[in-house]
Amino acid sequence: MAEPNWTDVGAADDLAQSPLRRMTVNGRELALSYKDGAFGVVSNACNHVGGPLGDGHLDGDYVTCPWHSWKFHRCTGIGEPGFEEDTVPAYPVKVESGRVLVDMASGTRRKRKPHAPHPLARKIERAPGPIRLAGISTSPMDEKNPRFSGSDHLLDHALKTCGAHGVETRLIRLSALSFRSCEGYYSKSAHACTWPCSITQMDPQDELDRVYEALVHWADAVIVATPIRWGAASSLYFKMAERLNCVQNAITIRNQVLIRNKVAGFIIVGGQDNIQGVAGQMLGFFAELGFIFPQFPFVAHSRGWSREDMERNVEIVRDSEDLAEGAGELARRCIDLAKHLIAQDEAPSAIERGGRKAHALEMEKSPSTAGQPD
Repeated sequence: MAEPNWTDVGAADDLAQSPLRRMTVNGRELALSYKDGAFGVVSNACNHVGGPLGDGHLDGDYVTCPWHSWKFHRCTGIGEPGFEEDTVPAYPVKVESGRVLVDMASGTRRKRKPHAPHPLARKIERAPGPIRLAGISTSPMDEKNPRFSGSDHLLDHALKTCGAHGVETRLIRLSALSFRSCEGYYSKSAHACTWPCSITQMDPQDELDRVYEALVHWADAVIVATPIRWGAASSLYFKMAERLNCVQNAITIRNQVLIRNKVAGFIIVGGQDNIQGVAGQMLGFFAELGFIFPQFPFVAHSRGWSREDMERNVEIVRDSEDLAEGAGELARRCIDLAKHLIAQDEAPSAIERGGRKAHALEMEKSPSTAGQPD
């Protein structure tokens, strides 16, 4: 057993002013807590993905990680009830002559309970079989009382056109899925925004896993359809897009390209104008994810700002053979390009300075990889 190494970390009166804080002692990151007249000291690094426990908060006697809410007893380091097999190092602490002393030589061992990886975390490999096309409808809809949607109408034409030529198709309606909004894990730390999505991993009821499965694993091509709402894509589109940040962030923090040899196209329909603005945003975002586009990557329809007679607009879209044919041709262009990409298999799985950044990301090293001896 190692000789005790009692290290002075500060005045007790000062340290008692905060229920939880982060501190560095002899090169180690610690989380020091104070509750009911007693101090507790555990490692600062959470077992999950290395979140800084000292930046979290106390829930009773448990330190709650600020990234994904994992909890460990503030004095013993043992996980909350039901997760006792997950423990972080805990250190003896005492107060002498008004000073807080921590025995840095007697920390307990870190223990990680084996957790089965999420199904989305499996190796990305294209399964044998026909070309696969996913259609994503982002039109807000009351599923119990559906209405006509121009963007959905054209998306249906696109899928049926390819389906008639042996392409396997899958339709995903965002309005039929129950999924949470992005909760800003990236705003806490780049490392806190994980693949698979943090919400998807923690909440088995969240249904955006169907979109992740389609985009990352299943589809060779995807067509995203949206109405125009006040000059922009739909609210459901942006709700989905924010959750897709985890796909791009895999490039940022691990140089891992999740989207390879995949094609995207877009259908944009609205009673108002700004088609080019909506298309530009969608093209820019899906390019950041790693998608490639065919020539003429979107089809669109709008009658302009002055045309608010939606009944007439619905009639035009529903009856237009040109728009229906255009949606089908877009789908065929996507599929043709996808076939070429799959045959060539030239897309990189990692890329220097990829994504939105033209330089390497500078950020604090994750506590889980900071070389701590525990």
